Amino acid sequence: MSVRKLKPITPGQRFKVVNNFDGVSKSAPEKSLVKGASKSGGRNNSGKMTIRNVGGGHKQKYRLVDFKRQKFGVPAVVKSIEYDPNRTAFVALLYYADGHKDYVVAQNGLKVGDTIVSGEEVAPEIGNAMKLKNIPLGTTISCVELRPGQGAVMARSAGSYAQLVARDGKYAILRLPSGESRMILVECLATIGVVSNSDHQLEVLGKAGSKRWRGRRSRVRGVVMNPVDHPMGGGEGRSSGGHPRSRNGIPAKGYKTRAKKKSSSKYIIEKRKK
Repeated sequence: MSVRKLKPITPGQRFKVVNNFDGVSKSAPEKSLVKGASKSGGRNNSGKMTIRNVGGGHKQKYRLVDFKRQKFGVPAVVKSIEYDPNRTAFVALLYYADGHKDYVVAQNGLKVGDTIVSGEEVAPEIGNAMKLKNIPLGTTISCVELRPGQGAVMARSAGSYAQLVARDGKYAILRLPSGESRMILVECLATIGVVSNSDHQLEVLGKAGSKRWRGRRSRVRGVVMNPVDHPMGGGEGRSSGGHPRSRNGIPAKGYKTRAKKKSSSKYIIEKRKK
């Protein structure tokens, strides 16, 4: 994966950095694995805007991605690596030996023609899905389940990964992308390898229009509003606005929003880094 900087022949291209899409082998998605995606524009069922700064954007098709990987013991060939507008990572189109097709989140190093499989006793190779009890300690993993059979919920975005640090009884200890260490049941599935498109964080959109294509409308800062509109608004001249907080008055930038009595806190060994 790599990125390239465009020549500044227009103001919008002066700082633009785009993805080279080196590993992407196909542009059109598999028809049987897509469905139409509708946009809400931030409105609810009565037409009232409930989420600000949302609207517009390019028309997209939703790729049906298999996060569960429950076809145990059936090998699949990677037919193509594709771009997915709904996520930062690339997706891999799999052709299973029994004729079934599926999209999965692609890992770095996964190439067209590779064979991957999920199951109990499979080799810990890139793209293979295994239970945490069978993965060697120290392995870099991604697309991790939180509960057995739930499907991958952690370490799914571009370039993210977790590390299997230890096992203790029925729990495995993972170091997550946030820096948090927590216990997860050893019966949960995870995929070997780092999620693809790790250079995504180096991309620079370059202009406001690129943001609009992604469905994001312009956002007004709270400090430039009036006091009636935002807690940080008002003041003479350019005032800083006081303590940072949301429009509803909830403090930001360091304020902990996690519930103190949350039931899952007992599984967290080390909190995430600030």
